[in-house]
This record gives sequence, structure tokens and C-alpha cells, in this order.
Amino acid sequence: MNPKLREIEIHPIQHQGQEMLLLRDPLHLSDGQIAVPRPLGLLLAMMDGTRDSDALEAALTVRTGLRLAEGLLDALVMDLDAALLLDNERFSEARAAALRSYREAPYRPPTLDGGGFPSTADLAGAQLQGYIDALPTLDGAAAPSAIRGLVSPHIDYQRGGAVYAEAWRAGAQAAREAELVIMFGTDHHGSAGTLTLTKQSYATPWGVIPTDAPVVDALVSALGEEATLAEELHHRGEHSIELAAAWLHFVRDGAPVPMVPILCGHFGVFVEGHLDPADHEPFTVAVQVLREAMHSRKTLVVAAADLAHAGPAFGDPYGLDFIGKAQMRNADERLLEAVYAGDAQAFFEQLQAEGDRRHVCGLPPIYLTLRLLGEARGEPAGYALCPADPQGTSIVTIAGVTLH
Repeated sequence: MNPKLREIEIHPIQHQGQEMLLLRDPLHLSDGQIAVPRPLGLLLAMMDGTRDSDALEAALTVRTGLRLAEGLLDALVMDLDAALLLDNERFSEARAAALRSYREAPYRPPTLDGGGFPSTADLAGAQLQGYIDALPTLDGAAAPSAIRGLVSPHIDYQRGGAVYAEAWRAGAQAAREAELVIMFGTDHHGSAGTLTLTKQSYATPWGVIPTDAPVVDALVSALGEEATLAEELHHRGEHSIELAAAWLHFVRDGAPVPMVPILCGHFGVFVEGHLDPADHEPFTVAVQVLREAMHSRKTLVVAAADLAHAGPAFGDPYGLDFIGKAQMRNADERLLEAVYAGDAQAFFEQLQAEGDRRHVCGLPPIYLTLRLLGEARGEPAGYALCPADPQGTSIVTIAGVTLH
């Protein structure tokens, strides 16, 4: 057997004073988690399906000098297999079964209940209304009907509630008037340059927001099933669209509206300079199809997107002090100027110039929102630096923007 590790979540942790790597399944096909000593990280990296156990042990010894206790590697492989962390037939069968179950369900159920957000409409509404009530009173606002797009966070409500509230208060009338909502969300586990669709509808505490199946069909027909549905199961556990969709349903007082939920894979291949997203054919085709769908209906386009992720919690070697946080805010202000100008290419190129060292996970959905809207101007609707570790040295930055 040549074990091949699949795409999984790996988090460095401390356990009983020892540095460990915690391995988890991002698709949640299994609840099992495995912790391995950090020095075995290289061993995991070499599990690419080209080596059997003997070759793996030999390669580890040559490269690091480590010799594994007899039977340890076989036991590790068995544990990885049991937790569905290996790319093999057992994992493929489990994924296929999970996808069938997801598609056959009456709707995609909320995943936030028990995570700080209630599942009942009255309690959920009280929580979201509380964030709005805590905002300063508005002196005046731009005509709500002029709003065509919205940038909303997708961080948890406990940290981002005020920015969600400011963005969705500003966009409430546009949301209520919308006859179609197109929502781009970050796919935190998506492949490069992907647009992942689903016909499944998202449920919220206020009921079900129906997915616009004809628009999804048109996109699948234009782009191909493999390009659009290969990672459909990511919709089951990905929180980005869910968090924004709950606000959409809330400000509409529970009234349903057809929605096209699109998860966006990472832009690594573009940021590294190999390709330009402006020339990426799937994006061009998707924009054409979506604009046709928007032509006869009042449409709100939403980017469910956070900004920077910085500090040790995200793999950076140093924590952020007061000066570092101020620099992060300044960098965001420069970045948001491109959003306010409605300039998708300038937005992308600024992050490309940075090498995306600030880990802006909202790059794909914001870029595609700006690209789809075309000529637009943006107005700020909230901003925050949110703590991301107990020491306060890691942060996530978020912003709300209305696009007119």
C-alpha cells in the first residue's frame, strides 16, 4: 500500500508541552482527529502515493535521521485511513455517500446552531437586531435603491456583528427589493480558480432561501459539470455564504428570494503571476451568464468576504503589536480604495503586488463581485480588526462596503 494523504486541515498545537500537528477532515466526513509529533510533518508531506511504508521510513531516516519504532508507521497509516484522511477507495465511497445525502436533503441545514447563533427565528432575529440597535443613529444615507452590491464579512457574528450590522443596515432596502441575489463566498478549501455551484437551497432560521436552479443549470452548461460541481460538497460545511445569507433573510423579514450561491476557490495561481484572472475563461463565461440572468430582474450581488489574516494564528512568525495593527489598517485602506472605485483589476493587482502575504481570503469573492457589477462606486459600511488569538497578537480584518 502506498498511502496518499488527501487535502486536509493541519493545525500546529501544543499538547503536554510537545509541539504537535492536529490533522482534521475539512469535509467532515469523519469526526476523527489525529495529532502527530511535529517532526513527523515531513513524513506526512511524503505521503503522496509514490512510496510504500518501507520507502517512507527510509526517506525519513535519510532526510532527518529519525528512525521510527517498529510498527509505528503502519499504525499511523491505519489511523489516517480510519479518519478518512487518505485519498483512497474508502474515502471516495464516503465522499460519494455524503454528496448523495446532501443532494437528497430538502435543503442545506444551518450549521451555526450551537456555535453562538440560535436556530429559531425569534432568538436569531433578536441577536441580529441587537447588533443594529447598537450602531450610531444615521444622519443620512445614499439612496438605498441605488445599491447594486454589498461586501459583507463572513467572520463569526460575535466578533464581526457590528460590521455585519452596518453593511446590512445600509443594504437592507436593496435586499428587500431584490428579485435575485448572487452571492459569492470564499471556499476556504477550494481549488485554484474554481467556481463551485450547487442546486441545494440554503436554510436559515427564517426558512429556506431557494437556489435559482435555472441560473445554476445555465452556468453548469456553460462551464461544465467537472468545473462547477466537482467540489459541491464544500457547500455542506463552508460557512461564508451561510453567514451572509442569514443576514439577507433577516433584513427581508423572512421573505424568500431566489439566490445563486457560488463558492470561490483561492487565487494562488493568479497571485503568483502565472495567470491573470482577467484572462481566466471560466470567470469571463460566468460573468456573461450571470449578467444575462440579471438583465430582467433587480439583482443584488454580495461578496461574503473577510480581509487580512495576520499573526501567529495564521502561520506568521511574529505577532502584531500596536504599530503592526496600524500598518494592517493602512494597507486595508489602500486596498479598499480600489473597491470604492469599483476596479476589480486594481484590487487584484494590489494584492498580487503584496504577494498576498496578508492572507486576504476575500480576494476571490470581492474580485468577482466587482467584475460582475462592472462600473460601480463603493461607500464604506464598517471596518474592524478582530482578535484571532488569546494573546491579541493575531487579527482578522473585515469591512462592509455598499456598491452603487
